[in-house]
Amino acid sequence: SALIRLILGGELTEYTEMMGKARSTATRRMIAQAAEMKADAIINVRYMTTSVVGSAAELLGYGTAVKLSK
Repeated sequence: SALIRLILGGELTEYTEMMGKARSTATRRMIAQAAEMKADAIINVRYMTTSVVGSAAELLGYGTAVKLSK
């Protein structure tokens, strides 16, 4: 069970996969928002995770959309 792996220090592969998918989703959303702004790049990208309630977690991704000068 996941609880036993957590106690014994093993990797929770289901959690790892879920957070990987959440990170991919956050990245896609960031890219879409930057494209709407006609940005050329996103710099200083960061990801944060926090516990919400019990075993629930949230992932926040953020960065700075920039327009390159010519």
